[in-house]
Amino acid sequence: MDEAGVRTVGDAFKTLFHELHDKLREQVRGLDQGTLNWRPLPKANSIAVLVTHSLGSEREMIRAVRSVASDRDRDSEFKVEAEAADLLGLLDQADRELDEHLAGLTVEDLTQDRPRKDQEPKPGLLWLISLRRCPSGAAPPALPLRRCPSGAAPPALRATSP
Repeated sequence: MDEAGVRTVGDAFKTLFHELHDKLREQVRGLDQGTLNWRPLPKANSIAVLVTHSLGSEREMIRAVRSVASDRDRDSEFKVEAEAADLLGLLDQADRELDEHLAGLTVEDLTQDRPRKDQEPKPGLLWLISLRRCPSGAAPPALPLRRCPSGAAPPALRATSP
């Protein structure tokens, strides 16, 4: 792979991640704090947790590809409670950091093995590709946010009876 290939890959991932962030913004915008932090089941995750955890995973992965240390506290992502403005701010921050890292992407970042926590090292390109899909091949876990496994909708999205 040459520098032109790196730019092409970087631009493609920038587009994909910005599209994902925009979809997350659409899901979050206008929801009240109760809806964002509602858990459909005791051990299920809220919308706020899903967004925060997805962005934490994304940030850690991109930093691993760039060989930049991560200060991620994964466990805290599952305890978060947030308002829409907080989550929209996290998405804006994720866009900025993503743009910065992808602008500095190198041939080595994509082709050389990169460690990530306790997982086997992989070439950076494989880490980036794995971030865009779930192991099952399904859509990223945060989409769609307004459906839950039980089929129930969060409180603010339920139809009200007359």
